[in-house]
Parts: sequence; structure tokens; C-alpha cells
Amino acid sequence: MAIRLIAGLGNPGKRYASTRHNIGAVWLESLARRFGIDLAEHRKFKGAYGRGDILGRDVRLLLPSTYVNLSGEAVGAVAMFYKIEPAEMLIAYDEVAFPAGRCRLKGGGGHNGHNGLKSVIAALGNDQRFARLRIGVGHPGIADEMVAYLTRVAMPAADREAATRAAWLSDEILDLVLEGDLQQAMNLFHAPTRTE
Repeated sequence: MAIRLIAGLGNPGKRYASTRHNIGAVWLESLARRFGIDLAEHRKFKGAYGRGDILGRDVRLLLPSTYVNLSGEAVGAVAMFYKIEPAEMLIAYDEVAFPAGRCRLKGGGGHNGHNGLKSVIAALGNDQRFARLRIGVGHPGIADEMVAYLTRVAMPAADREAATRAAWLSDEILDLVLEGDLQQAMNLFHAPTRTE
């Protein structure tokens, strides 16, 4: 199915702006700038919301203003209001299973311990068919340090740059994602020779 809604997960406020947990939000803001889509706070949707043309397609963008672990409140509100199916969504978020500089597209699946995804899945009636952009941020090595690692410590500039570069979707790949041809998009995006 074609993608109609793209959301980027992150925590609200300056305090969290440069943390690893906000890399999905950073990616979404970059996408909005790239295609000239204004994001404006929308109380009903519990986030900054915008709608515009991306490569000839009408797409809605959402930056939840909730904390990450309540992201489903925002995603669910937009999905319900505009009757958007989970399979018509792309969610960008931080992925601790990958180091910074590695990024993967994925269709469906579980939450893998990510509280933001857990919230989104619950808000969508446990429908997990949405596409994901998993942006690697690395792992602290000790599970007990995870919260601080993701939310209290600024992501080093070199890691942030590597993550941003890895998450870049060329027009060709983005077009395939929006078309709903995720398999072909993954083939191109995950190709070992890909350089952006």
C-alpha cells in the first residue's frame, strides 16, 4: 500500500533535542525541510503536523509532541481522523540494535523493546504492519544504562552525522517507499555499494 503518513519519534523540548532517542524526530524535520512542508502544532493530533507534496504524492508528516513512550497517542489520532491504515505508514525511530551509521528499512514486525513502537502498535489495535526506518544509535553495552544513554546524554556529533547520513533516502528509494514497494526500496537501500 502507498504511504500516506510518515512520523518521526522523539521526546519534546530542548532538553532532549540532541539525544539519541530523538534521531527519528530529527530525520522527520529534515524530510519536511527538504520538501518544503511546514509542521505546525496541532493539539488534536498531539504533535506538529504538516501535509504536502513529496515526489508527486500527497503525504502527511507527524512529529509527536508526546514523550516517545506515548507516541501512539499522536500517531493513533492522525490515523483515526484521516482513516489511514497501519500499512500506509512509515515510522522513523532510534534503533539500539545497530551502531550509528547503520540504518535499515523494515516492513512490519514487533517492537523489539522500543517503547515508542509499543505505544504505536497498541494505538493501532495491535496492527504491526507499518513500515519502519530503523536509525542506528548504538547500544551502551549495559541494559541498566539504556535510559540514560538514550535520553540524558547528547549523541556525539560524529555519531549524529553518521546516523543522519545513513538514514538519507534518495529520491529513488523514497519514491519506492511511498509507492508501497518496500521490498525494492530495501534492496536498493541495503545494497552494500550504496553511498549517499
